[in-house]
Amino acid sequence: MSSTEIKAWIDQARWFGGKGRDWELGSVRRVGRLPDAPDWLHVTIELAEVAYADGSSDLYQLPLAFYTEPQERIAHALIGEWEDDELGPSFVYDALHDRQAMALWLAAFARHGVEPRPPSDVRGDLMFHRLPGHDLDIEAHSTLFSGEQSNSSVAFGEDALMKVFRKVTPGVNPDIAIHQVLTEAGSTHVAALYGWLDLVDDDTNTTIQLAMLQQFLRTASDGWDLALASVRNLFAEADLHADEVGGDFAGEAARLGTALAEVHADLATHFPVERREAGALGDLAGAMEGRLVAALDVVPDLAPYEAGLRETFARLRDLDGVDVQQVHGDLHLGQTLRTVRGWKIVDFEGEPAKPLAERLKPDSVWRDVAGMIRSFDYAPRVVAMTGGADVGGEAEQRAYRASEWAARNRAAFLDAYTDKRGEALDGANEALLDAYLADKVVYEAVYEARNRPGWLSIPLAALEETS
Repeated sequence: MSSTEIKAWIDQARWFGGKGRDWELGSVRRVGRLPDAPDWLHVTIELAEVAYADGSSDLYQLPLAFYTEPQERIAHALIGEWEDDELGPSFVYDALHDRQAMALWLAAFARHGVEPRPPSDVRGDLMFHRLPGHDLDIEAHSTLFSGEQSNSSVAFGEDALMKVFRKVTPGVNPDIAIHQVLTEAGSTHVAALYGWLDLVDDDTNTTIQLAMLQQFLRTASDGWDLALASVRNLFAEADLHADEVGGDFAGEAARLGTALAEVHADLATHFPVERREAGALGDLAGAMEGRLVAALDVVPDLAPYEAGLRETFARLRDLDGVDVQQVHGDLHLGQTLRTVRGWKIVDFEGEPAKPLAERLKPDSVWRDVAGMIRSFDYAPRVVAMTGGADVGGEAEQRAYRASEWAARNRAAFLDAYTDKRGEALDGANEALLDAYLADKVVYEAVYEARNRPGWLSIPLAALEETS
């Protein structure tokens, strides 16, 4: 295998998370080949170790298509040409761009998929798991989505969607685990899980989950896009308030709050619920304070709000304890889809930057609530800043209307969520939500300072409004 060509391909890939860092390609090992391939095509799964100059490393999944002859139809996906130790002289392509390779992958789910069983039964082999209840359309053509950053997704006609995890970690992937539980529980708020691919890796002696196959919500609308359209509608009606325009989003925000409450209830039923006592809450406050200290070095503009943020975090130490459970972990409007049958919540992987073990830990439901509330604040401010000619009014007027839209939809979402849970937002719940909101704003400030300095005003505006 050509290390030079593999390294060059990884370095320019959208899904590679190490851009800008010094790194070398370590081992590349073949962990499996898809079954039923013709003589002139082989589809392999390789695991490539990326070793960084600071001593850390990541493991990336590389699905490759090996052809005996060049394939002009996928010339754009060519990685290189070399003599493979096992397969001989080959033209090697990114398999996810290749419909023939993807047809083999889908057929493997359909023909070789088995109901979930203990991974110790299948050590060293690729295992295609299937949940009962859906017959796959193995004639469906594949389409690779181009917009994703950290993973790769392939649609099979209008039937199914496969997410291939690019950066993989030994252990259970929460996206698969949570979708399996919610699918088997009959939740109407997730895309049904059809199956997944994993193996028990001989090198690490643990399960590595490689891909998941689920219902394709072809006609669904992205929640973030719907929110932006609502804001633009409001801004175009200069004399109307948020509750007076045709594109008012409050009803959708309320339905989303109800959906999240129902998902949290299902997760609490099927995953453990634990009690974190006062000491653990002190640790949580300390972690938030630590992130604030680090953020001040990156974003000096946070300094005027430091005292207020510390007070918000410190209130966690006054609580007796809190229940924690499995949650989404990285919830915002971009993780939601609106279908004709209601809201769906997607991508239960948690924050990709966190270690897998941390993403699997139980947390407070108020983390998810805080993430969605911050998203309601972002949408109108983004439109106000970037909306172009269709966004009318002076900057001061746009800022006022952005705040109005955000407040209305935050309230609608939060009221529906608490009503469905039967919990009032007071006492411990209020302290938790305030702390998670503050912690999220600090995170946003650091992210924007590093990646989109022109958007730093968004989290700072939130701090100004609450100070």
